[in-house]
Amino acid sequence: MATQAFLGVDIFDGTVVRQDHAVIVRDGKIADLVPQAQLGSDMAIERLEGKLLAPGFVDVQVNGGGGVLLNDAPTVEGVAKICNAHALFGTTALLPTLITDTPALTAEAVGAVKLAMAAHQPGCVGLHLEGPFLSPERRGAHDAQLIRQMNDADVDILLGLGIETLLVTLSPERVPVRIIHRLADAGIIVSLGHSNAGYDQVMAAADAGARGVTHLYNAMSPLTHRSPGVVGAALDSGALWCGLIADGHHVHKAAIDIALRAKRGPGRIFLVTDAMSTVGSDIQTFELNGRRITRRDGVLVLDDGTLAGSDLDMMSAVRFMVRSVGLDLTRALRMASTDPADFLGRQDIGRIAAGARADFVLIDRDLQVRAVWCGGVRR
Repeated sequence: MATQAFLGVDIFDGTVVRQDHAVIVRDGKIADLVPQAQLGSDMAIERLEGKLLAPGFVDVQVNGGGGVLLNDAPTVEGVAKICNAHALFGTTALLPTLITDTPALTAEAVGAVKLAMAAHQPGCVGLHLEGPFLSPERRGAHDAQLIRQMNDADVDILLGLGIETLLVTLSPERVPVRIIHRLADAGIIVSLGHSNAGYDQVMAAADAGARGVTHLYNAMSPLTHRSPGVVGAALDSGALWCGLIADGHHVHKAAIDIALRAKRGPGRIFLVTDAMSTVGSDIQTFELNGRRITRRDGVLVLDDGTLAGSDLDMMSAVRFMVRSVGLDLTRALRMASTDPADFLGRQDIGRIAAGARADFVLIDRDLQVRAVWCGGVRR
């Protein structure tokens, strides 16, 4: 592949905005980020038009897209459709996410993701298993009949999956600390969610190696003055990173602002979509574990009104953070790219830097996606 230089717009590298710079791409990776005056004459030049070139978005919680739900299409083709749908909205790296299901279907999804990664499916960088080791009291849209407690045999299975970036959401009051420790020591990213745990239980899980909290505020014990709950622990623990669904429906903008000001570092709050099959499609209803989910005014709900994932793409989440919450654009972009990449421990995605994958998104002045590149290839 010829060496290319992309220039003509400001470049947000994941940390700072650089003006009059060029991104040099070679063999699908970023070779360098240099001042335009230092460009050589031996490369193809692509001049861009727009507001900003930013790192491709990283989404660690994607249940579906393009009319496909991973639970319903646990195949290589299903994973490809999900990745391709979200690429339209700037997401160049994602974890296909399996909502609580049967052991047999879970095994199918695991196999499909492994095959997709082996085939270098653009966008697929791992797997997120959201359940079934959750709290029945905080199950949300998860099927109560499929929720169960984790045992050592389950741990053995997880440790043998052979997926480099594996994220598991579990409820810490239902999983012993020793098991959380074992998972974390083996390199599995443990996130706490769908949980009725108390503050001390969450802190003990964090001490054992838990790294994240799944969709902050949603499906978890709230922060109150005598019982800080999962929300309070998530904000108070510097070890925990927090995913956040920024669609204006799952979390009020004031609650988002409060969380951003309260979060103790180095763990940070980052954006997730929790997207379902509706994103990138025109479908209005679909089923999850035999229950109907309806798309209505930007919200997905079960027949009883329970929120069931989201109808959100990552570019829309960035716009919400800028226009409704009042964040600076670069901070919102970082929450959609570099921060989730850091949460996953991945230096090869979510940034425009030498050695990283050549994944970036061109954004216009209306904060719409103009173009997307994954591995240096325009999607």
